[in-house]
Amino acid sequence: MHYTGAIHLLSALHDRGGIEPLCRQPGSEPLMGRIEQTFLKLKQQRETALIPFVTAGDPDAAKTAAILETLDRAGADLIELGMPFSDPMADGPTIQAASERALAGGMTLAKVLDLVAAFRRSSQTPIVLMGYYNPVFRFGLEAFARRAAQAGVDALLLVDVPPEERAELYEYFDAQELDLITLLAPTTPAERAAELLRQARGFVYYVSMTGVTGTTQVDTTAIADQVRQLRIQSPVPVAVGFGIATAEDAEKIAAMADAVVVGSALVKIIAQHAESAALLDEVYAFVHDLKQGVRRAQPDK
Repeated sequence: MHYTGAIHLLSALHDRGGIEPLCRQPGSEPLMGRIEQTFLKLKQQRETALIPFVTAGDPDAAKTAAILETLDRAGADLIELGMPFSDPMADGPTIQAASERALAGGMTLAKVLDLVAAFRRSSQTPIVLMGYYNPVFRFGLEAFARRAAQAGVDALLLVDVPPEERAELYEYFDAQELDLITLLAPTTPAERAAELLRQARGFVYYVSMTGVTGTTQVDTTAIADQVRQLRIQSPVPVAVGFGIATAEDAEKIAAMADAVVVGSALVKIIAQHAESAALLDEVYAFVHDLKQGVRRAQPDK
């Protein structure tokens, strides 16, 4: 597995005691962003990243802000923050319902960016916005890229934008140093996968199964060889998501991947405890348990 960037810069991370982006001299090129720093630090520690997903505005904006802080404390290495959308075609019923609740509560893309900006005042944990192209297009690509970078967003994962139509996105996102995450699936042909990997930035998101989110449990045996081959070929880390619901699932995936993404199982917990005083405690316990599972793994690094 090879990552871009220099391993010797890791010492700066430990000296700083965190993942604050390395400073650059005026007029110089940027060194490393938060995502690359995070994966390099974990690689040195022989650990796999945990990436929990939540939907912005579910159950409401204030609780989302508190949930983000809780994920950070519980051990999240990166956080995926869903941009609610009225037609989330890649999502199963759990995340669809979360989007509906968020939209009904008045969540907008501008408010999603406000949540990131508020989180960024106290944390340098990388934030990946995940969602669909339509809200970004309506916001305006250039304006969105600028506002996202100002808020502290690190990357975007737009599930309905095919690689052939990314040129304009790269133009605006690259100018703001925002990574556009690449999706791969078990059904992606080898030649196409190789081309997509050449475009990869930040990390690759490997969808562990066909279908929508939150409907089936991952079969780790079936995907192990594919994930290992991807990691050999990929210039960036490989994250695996879909169907990961327990600490035991996370442990198995962590042994083969660079990152483990957990979404629907966490969104269910938020839905179940949305009106409870125990909401944050439940979120913390679940994510902390996932992190312990990831750390129990013997990663193939």
